[in-house]
Formats: sequence, C-alpha cells, structure tokens
Amino acid sequence: MVLIGNHNQFVDSLCAFVVKGHWGDLSKVKNVSALTSSTIHQVLLQLSLYGYGLSYSFPFFKWLDSIPHYSHSLQCSWAMIHILTEHKHFKTAQHMLEKIAHKDFLSSPSVLTTLVRTHDNQEVNSQVLSWLVIHYAKSKMTQDAIQVFEQMRLHEVKPHLHACTVLLNSLLKDGVTHMVWKIYKKMVQVGVVPNTYIYNCLFHACSKAGDVERAEQLLNEMDVKGLLPDIFTYNTLISLYCKKGMHYEALSIQNRMEREGINLDIVSYNSLIYRFCKEGRMREAMRMFSEIKNATPNHVTYTTLIDGYCKTNELEEALKMREMMEAKGLYPGVVTFNSILRKLCQDGRIRDANKLLNEMSERKIQADNITCNTLINAYCKIGDLKSALKFKNKLLEAGLKPDPFTYKALIHGFCKTNELERAKELMFSMLDAGFTPSYCTYSWIVDGYNKKDNMDSVLALPDEFLSRGLCLDVSVYRALIRRSCKVERVECAERLFNHMEGKGISGESVIYTSLAYAYWKAGNVRAASSMLEEMARRSFSSKKVIS
Repeated sequence: MVLIGNHNQFVDSLCAFVVKGHWGDLSKVKNVSALTSSTIHQVLLQLSLYGYGLSYSFPFFKWLDSIPHYSHSLQCSWAMIHILTEHKHFKTAQHMLEKIAHKDFLSSPSVLTTLVRTHDNQEVNSQVLSWLVIHYAKSKMTQDAIQVFEQMRLHEVKPHLHACTVLLNSLLKDGVTHMVWKIYKKMVQVGVVPNTYIYNCLFHACSKAGDVERAEQLLNEMDVKGLLPDIFTYNTLISLYCKKGMHYEALSIQNRMEREGINLDIVSYNSLIYRFCKEGRMREAMRMFSEIKNATPNHVTYTTLIDGYCKTNELEEALKMREMMEAKGLYPGVVTFNSILRKLCQDGRIRDANKLLNEMSERKIQADNITCNTLINAYCKIGDLKSALKFKNKLLEAGLKPDPFTYKALIHGFCKTNELERAKELMFSMLDAGFTPSYCTYSWIVDGYNKKDNMDSVLALPDEFLSRGLCLDVSVYRALIRRSCKVERVECAERLFNHMEGKGISGESVIYTSLAYAYWKAGNVRAASSMLEEMARRSFSSKKVIS
C-alpha cells in the first residue's frame, strides 16, 4: 500500500513506481484523489528531467485514463506532447495536440503564456506551436492561428516555414489581404527567412489586390536573394499582368520561363488566352491556343475561347470550338452552355436557346442563376412575361434564389408592358430579399407612371416604403427626385423633396443640383439660385460642424 505523506516524497514515490513498472502498486494508492493533475504534471516533468525515456512516461499517461473520474488537465497533456516531441514521436504528439486544440481556450494569450513558460526547450516549443498554427489555419480558425503566432513572436519562438505558409494561405482564402503583409512583416522580424512558397503567397496577395508594382518588387527581391521562382510564381504574375491588360509584360514572363527551362502549363496558357479573348483579339487567342505544348487544353481553355467568339459575334466559330472540345472527350459544363445561350438570346434565337436548354437537361447539366436569368431577360425584352415568369419558377424549383439581375429584368419587362403595379410589387419583393434597387429600376417605374400621367403613384412610393416596414433613406428620394426632374416633373420632384425634409432626412448634392437644373430649365432662375444657395449653406454648415 502506498502511503501519502510529504507531497514531494509522494511525487518521488510515484516516479519510482513508474520506473519499476509496478502498476499494481499504483492502483493501491490509499487516496486516489491524491493523483491530481498537478501531481501528475510534476511526475511527468520529473521523469523527463531525470532522462527517463518515453517508455516510462507515456504508458503511465495512458494508464491514468483508466482511473474513474480522472481526466488529463491541459498542463498534463501539454507536458506529454512536449515529451513525445522531444523523443521524435511527432505523429502521436500532433494527434494529441489536435485533440486538445478545440478546448480549454488553448489559443488564448494567458493560457499559451503559461504553457510556453513551463517548458523552456525553444526547439520543441517551436515545433508544437507551429503544429498548432497549422491546425487552426486548416480548421478555418484563422483568428486562433494568429493568436498563437503572436504568442510565438512575443516569446521569441520562431515558427516553422510550413506554418507560416499555411497561415498566409488561410488569410488569403479569408480575403484579408492586408493581414498577409502585417503577418509577413512580423515573420521576418522573428527571424523567418522566406522561401519560394512564402513569396508565392505574397504574389497571390498582389494578384488579389491588382498590385503590379509590389509584385515586381518581390520578383526583384527573389532575384537578389538567389531564390528561384517556380511555375506557381510565374503563373500568378502572368495572371496579374493579363488582368491589368499588360500583354507585353505577360509575354516577357513567358520568355523568362522558357529561358529558365520552365514549361508553361495549361494555367499559364489559359491566362494568356483569357486576356486576348477579353479584348476581342480572337486571332491572337487562337494563335496562342495553337502554340500550346507540353500541356493539354482543358474545359477552361475551350470555354474561354467559346465565350470569346460569342462576345465578338462569331457564333459559328464558337460552335466549331465546341465540336472540337467534344472531339477531345471534353464535354461542356453549365458555364460553356451559358456563353452560347447568352449569344443565342442576344440574337433573338429564343427557339434555339430552348433547344440548347433541353440538351442541357438531357445531359443532366443543372441550370444555374445565369442560365435562368439569361432566358428571363430574353423573354422580358420581347414582352413575353408569361414565359419569363415560367423560368423564374424553374429557378425556384431548382433550389436557386432570384438575384438582383432576376428582379431587374422582370421589373424592366413589366414596365415595358405598362404593368406598373406588378413592377412595383417586384421592386418591394426585391427589397424584402435584401437587395437594393438601382437608379435604373426606380427610373423605369417613374417613367412608366409619367407616361400614364400618374405622378401621384410616384409621390405615394415613400409612404408605401414606410407602411411595409422598409428602410426609407436618402437613396430612395435621390432616385425618385432625380428621375422626376429628368422627365420634367418639377412639381412632383419638389413635393418629394418637401416630403423628405418632413421626415428629417437631409438632402445631398445630387438632389440639390437635379432640382436646381430642373428649375433653371423650366425658366425659374430664382428657385434654381435659391436651391444652389441652400446647398452651399448646408455644405458650409456641415464643414463647420466637422471642423
């Protein structure tokens, strides 16, 4: 029987039993509650301190799990992870770390500070904390990953390059490009020497921000440091140059790759072809297509060319490209079909568009919002609202939701057929769905009521907003007043302006200048001057308040 006296003696006794492998005696501890997490932590530290290998501490750690109502504390688990890491049992250590990563507020600064100070082996701390950064970043817990990284920086623990790369990639996926540069700067401060993978993350950040100048600085940096760019570096640069319309620079990267013996892959070719197609330069796009070597054209290649031909009004060439695509065993997806569908609808070939839609159905290619919106818009343009609504219902049946383009097309369609109440109801549905109508949308409705000489319905719109519980702000008044002025309904615009002020909503420069111009055009110079003076006065007052 193990007697419990002095605490330090008890820890020494436990260590002795662990080393001798007397598990039976350990189970006879008079007061099992004495096996506290604090005691276990000390035992693990002591075993490690006196050089006893993993064969002693890890079986003891696992045996403790069999004790009823006992669970390892964060400190004990952390100590065991460190011991496993010291003895190069990386997979087991990493697995244990991932198990505790989501509990005990592990990423909080106070907890990490305590844990890091408990173990002074910087190499092991670097390994374990780097794993933690990687785990959080891959689990889309980017903020936690940043907190761990910050604690590493504060305790002068250098993160591994792989952890840095994973964290930067996570920030890029989250779209927080500005944070990439902040974290990178801190990485360099703690002694991280960036490699090509780190630079690739930075090039990606430049590409997202469209920052050509910074990307070129990075390339010069790599050249000075003797770091060799890889295919991903060059592809990102080609893509960036192509997005900015910088053909010469993109082609100079292609030449540099060839000089360095790096073959362009299909991503490189697709970027170059895309830019030519975007500018309608189909001859150059096809020349680039014909020059593809050491790579195989894919869906993106053919779809880019098909879309390019459709946009340059060369539908027959687009259809030939589709045939070539299928001959290579590549079958069009919804994006390819949408390009052809859009062109057919633009040309008024609605019957052919429906045939294409049936083909999509036969091939079990699911229509998306763009497919349905293209046909809704086409039917609205020819005044066939019944068919347009049928496609809206198809969109809903497919589990898709109307987007701003859907509403805009239908509102325009109903305005064209003078069904203004239905157009207005759709506008309110659009607002209920969380979308903001554009100036064009309000203009169509104002124009429709103007043609019917029914400006009272326009005047009633602000109150309808309020009765439906919708937000009535200056943007609504701006659109209504501006359009009323445009169609020379000055009285209506004036009444809307008074209504706006009565609601305590201050006007803005577009509203004042629209009214002033409308007054001037109507020959009311005094009212025009008064409106401009009022705008200047309010502008001056606001500047005074700000200063």
